[in-house]
Amino acid sequence: MRIALVHDYLTQKGGAERVFEILCKRFPTADVYTSLYDAEKTIDLGERLVRTTYLQNIPGAKKYFRLMAPFYFPAFRALDLSGYDLIISSSTSFAKAVRKKPSARHICFCHNITRFLWDTETYLREYGDYRYFASLIEQVFQFMRKIDLLYAQEPDLYIANSSIVARRIKQTYHKQAIVINYPIDTGKFIFSENKDDYFLASARMISYKRLDIIIEAFNWLGWPLLISGDGPERERLQSNALENVEFVGHVSDSKRTQLFSKAKFVIVAALEDYGLVPVEANASGTPVIAFGAGGVLDTQIPGKTGVFFKRQTPDSLQAALLEAREIYWDYKSIRNHAVDNFSEEAFFNKVEQVIDQTSSRTLSNLHSIC
Repeated sequence: MRIALVHDYLTQKGGAERVFEILCKRFPTADVYTSLYDAEKTIDLGERLVRTTYLQNIPGAKKYFRLMAPFYFPAFRALDLSGYDLIISSSTSFAKAVRKKPSARHICFCHNITRFLWDTETYLREYGDYRYFASLIEQVFQFMRKIDLLYAQEPDLYIANSSIVARRIKQTYHKQAIVINYPIDTGKFIFSENKDDYFLASARMISYKRLDIIIEAFNWLGWPLLISGDGPERERLQSNALENVEFVGHVSDSKRTQLFSKAKFVIVAALEDYGLVPVEANASGTPVIAFGAGGVLDTQIPGKTGVFFKRQTPDSLQAALLEAREIYWDYKSIRNHAVDNFSEEAFFNKVEQVIDQTSSRTLSNLHSIC
């Protein structure tokens, strides 16, 4: 069986790209496709041949890949995947649009519906110039929504990373999705029961991550907070932080695992569709303090692996922080929770059942797997 693996674009290294990296390792003989590829800024695919679209030849496209949004759908439609029996796409937007031969099957690992089209205000509010072009952008997006809805019908099966994403797929694309929580490479994370005296936030510095809430809460508490990551909001966030808040910037994977391992708690204030950071923290034996909505509802057990706060406000986060300090945390149990439920082995046990049934066209009973 010939397999093609397809991802939206490989120009950055976020959670979706980490999941695609795991898929690539699991299917080492599969051919890899994407629209744009920047080997220096994305996952490590070694010597693997990465096939790209015609967008790769446009000067500046890799750097300004978000500006290429209107051109991704036709680029993916132009790919010739007629020689493959199984297509596995990894998509938050465009890769689901690829064509296949009639006898082939297409499984889409959907990290989210196309967020900038269906939740435009939330997605673009971090870009200050958005409001000046809002009218023109909305006209383009109205057309793109119709195209997105049309091509969303291409996959034979959707796999969602969380319950909330499965609901969005149903509501927006009118397609059923099964939920398989995405894995992490648990072997990459260092378990430690000896925690240092700091709290950790690890995120891209963009508005929806709500690092501003975390900083304001810690400004008031005066407790030591480390923030790893970078992004367009960094200068503004640093200007609002007091001396107990330290910005460590972008760090290596090795340094990142050490930070996760030694932190007292990892803080997540964003409404995440799934969110790998809480699972990565648990794999390090570290409890999580998270905004109690979205993907964390699938991955965290209150009082056992973390604590939720109810509102995205500094006061609500402060209350959760104070609550968390009064709980006895069983770090080994936290680590075991991550390994048992979110390891690659647990993930692919479910995925391979899906592939077997999809390939044999017995789709009716797939929802009983998860």
